[in-house]
Amino acid sequence: MTPVTIFAGQTVALFGLGGSGLATALALKEGGARVIACDDNPAKVAEAEGKGITTGDLRRQDWAQFAALVLSPGVPLTHPEPHWSATLAREAGVEIIGDIELFCRERAKIAPKAPLIAITGTNGKSTTTALIAHMLREAGHDVQMGGNIGTAILSLQPPSDDRVHVIECSSFQIDLAPSLAPTIGVQLNVSPDHLDRHGTMENYAAIKERLVARSGRAVIGVDDEWSRSIAEACSAKGVPVTPISTKELTVPGYLAAGTAVLQVTSSGRAQIADLSGIHSLRGEHNAQNAAAAIAVAVAMGVPEAEIQSSLKSFPGLPHRMEEVGRIGSTLFINDSKATNADSTEKALKSFDNILWILGGKPKEGGIASLRPYFAKIKKAYLIGAASDEFAATLGSDVPYVHARTLDRAVEEAASEAAGIGAPTVVLLSPACASYDQFPNYEVRGNHFRELVKALPGINPTIGA
Repeated sequence: MTPVTIFAGQTVALFGLGGSGLATALALKEGGARVIACDDNPAKVAEAEGKGITTGDLRRQDWAQFAALVLSPGVPLTHPEPHWSATLAREAGVEIIGDIELFCRERAKIAPKAPLIAITGTNGKSTTTALIAHMLREAGHDVQMGGNIGTAILSLQPPSDDRVHVIECSSFQIDLAPSLAPTIGVQLNVSPDHLDRHGTMENYAAIKERLVARSGRAVIGVDDEWSRSIAEACSAKGVPVTPISTKELTVPGYLAAGTAVLQVTSSGRAQIADLSGIHSLRGEHNAQNAAAAIAVAVAMGVPEAEIQSSLKSFPGLPHRMEEVGRIGSTLFINDSKATNADSTEKALKSFDNILWILGGKPKEGGIASLRPYFAKIKKAYLIGAASDEFAATLGSDVPYVHARTLDRAVEEAASEAAGIGAPTVVLLSPACASYDQFPNYEVRGNHFRELVKALPGINPTIGA
């Protein structure tokens, strides 16, 4: 735990007692603050009370007593409308912050030079975060990894000069962290997502920019227009920028060209890593992730030989292009983390002869942007609330069935694959949120994995 001492002796309001919220309440209490916590879920309130956290209805409190409102990143700050707790805080002139901000202020107080690497992007941030952490651990660093990737930041060990924190940041978390100033900030890409929470693409991109705008060094993907603008803005402010690309670079940076990652300097190009045969980093999108991680590793002084060996030993992450098994020449891929079309595009680019399982709670834009890859799909299996909408998009271009449930989709896709007699991929890459049938993408992906493991003749060797 990182005790938060910056509010010692003061009273702090906290709304949202999920995993990070409860960790935040405990860290504040450990640091000497008085916390009054609130949540709409009685079970979470009871759990907090069981751990000694004071709870209460914030609507009935005197807001003049509060030094700050700590808001869960899952709670709307601005769009579609501010949460009532945020409205009460603004009316009382109380600042609204999140757990990332608390960590940043504590770091500034106790160890301002402690290495902090923060990663964001619409897609790829979890893989990049995990890969950076893996590379630095393999190089002998004391690494703490968390944030949006799973472990709440305040559950990690405190910052110190000889400890590296590698933190994934969502746009929701950045929006609540005004003093975020990482040693190295990574901004991978920007494409439409979470517009229901940010209102416009301009607002969304501006929030992503905050992570790198105050960093000691910014590693920025420059393959989309929004990110190129962010890189230019950072350079104009004097922030050292290391660009990464999967297309072309004319300035010093890192270029992913197929399975080679090249270091581009003023004197030319030199291969710094080879991704061929590394299943956990398959595809152009993972080449970009690897290029970003390599840029960070080089900046942190990791030797080239150790960079290559750590890439080869990287196990990958569950639910992200995860190989879960084979039956003969059929490969089963769990890409449940693909909750929008842009993320699913990465998987469709990476395979041929695809039996595609997709659907769930649809996001803005649907799957129309994936038309260029329809020729790679032998058949689609539609599940969840998006079934009718996606069927209309597929039209006569792709054969499809309304499987409705994941169970039936896996059963039918496996049966279809058995009759093809050629290398085939059964791909769960939903291009949708999971909330219509599953609590989250992890539960959806775990269920897919269990369904595949139960198939007759399955070889569950990962990465085979």
